[in-house]
Amino acid sequence: MSEDPRSRAVYVISVAAELTGVHPQTLRVYERKGLLEPGRTQGGSRRFSEHDLERLRHIQSLTNAGLNLEGVRRVMELEAEVARLRHELAATRAEAREAVAVTHRQYRRDLVPLSQRLVPTRPSRRSAQSTGGPR
Repeated sequence: MSEDPRSRAVYVISVAAELTGVHPQTLRVYERKGLLEPGRTQGGSRRFSEHDLERLRHIQSLTNAGLNLEGVRRVMELEAEVARLRHELAATRAEAREAVAVTHRQYRRDLVPLSQRLVPTRPSRRSAQSTGGPR
């Protein structure tokens, strides 16, 4: 299975800053606040992926809407939680659909075909009394 190309950390901090219109120092602040987690080379240099740049653009849109960095952090935590819950809900729905299908297959196996021939029965005493019939 190959790695998602958007998660490959290739951009140095100056290029990431230029691509997003943010000062490199701002990227460092976002990293310190835990909003970004760029990859690191063996020498310790930051490397940003396309995914990091998308996340940075999202941070910018939230700050432009008036949120402070703590608000941005909280909103992003909640968005991640909503995504996790949606995934969990989808999995639960799939499990429920499968359980219903299994149950329906079981019903089909358990059903016994009804004979087309009528079987004569003698009315019971109780049913004859309740209908006012002969005793």
